[in-house]
Amino acid sequence: METVDLTKKLDAFREQMNTLFAGKKEVIENLLCCFLAGGHLLLEDVPGVGKTTVARAFAKSLGLSFGRIQFTPDTMPSDVTGLSIYDMKTGEFRYRPGAVFKNIVLADELNRTSPKTQAALLEAMAESQVSVDGKIYPLPQPFMVVATQNPISFTGTYPLPEAQLDRFMMRLSIGYPDAAEEIRMAKAHLAGTGIEQAETLLTPEDVTGLRAETEKVTMSDSMLTYAQQIVAASRSGHDFLLGASPRALVHLTLAARAWAYLKGRSYVKPDDLKHCAVPVLSHRVLLSTEMKLQKKEAADLLQVMLLSIKVPVD
Repeated sequence: METVDLTKKLDAFREQMNTLFAGKKEVIENLLCCFLAGGHLLLEDVPGVGKTTVARAFAKSLGLSFGRIQFTPDTMPSDVTGLSIYDMKTGEFRYRPGAVFKNIVLADELNRTSPKTQAALLEAMAESQVSVDGKIYPLPQPFMVVATQNPISFTGTYPLPEAQLDRFMMRLSIGYPDAAEEIRMAKAHLAGTGIEQAETLLTPEDVTGLRAETEKVTMSDSMLTYAQQIVAASRSGHDFLLGASPRALVHLTLAARAWAYLKGRSYVKPDDLKHCAVPVLSHRVLLSTEMKLQKKEAADLLQVMLLSIKVPVD
């Protein structure tokens, strides 16, 4: 697939997504960035703002298989990973794949299920495989988990453990639409239209080509040092009780490379790292007691932290 053709298809994909979700361009760009970087995404927002719809339209537009797991308190780990069933005809156990065996998997309301079931996604997210009864089953590629969760203060939620949160490359919030977009959405539903009108604009081969192009973007040693300084800064000072992990550095560099590609560049510059820092780090840090009492937000504190780090000039 020629690079020019891929670029045209990518532009058509962005145009369609921005048409379907007017006013959410930055959310769409960050979602695409996370996907091209090979990461998983956590969408945290109040119910009804379109988290599920975005994921469905995203998969359909890319021409990838889509699966949804609606997490509830009684969802079992086997619902996610699959299980072995005894076949009385053959006298052997036969593996039945779980809902996770799709390219784009929507883990809807992940924080409404038990920690044991939440943990069933860990291996899939980290290694793109699941282990059942001692056997390893690879997941289809490309593979991405788009998890949604309601704010922790909502009734009936289980906070995701730090180990689970650290598997997500980015955390995003969609937010409420503006008045015009909200009215347009209502009209679309009244007319019986919606994401069903979304066209499949790419193929799995195109997606593989886009990821290959993303991997060609270069990052200098000075940019790597700058990225490490950003992550290290979250581990010092009095704002954060827990800083970002080494995995956060890996995710930050991968995301910045994808963001540079989306901006039409073959190299990473400081603005790419600064843009990606907040969505990559905000869910990995724990605020200090003092910051919690002052009702500070992690995103705001990270923005202030970025201003304190010297930006490389080369």
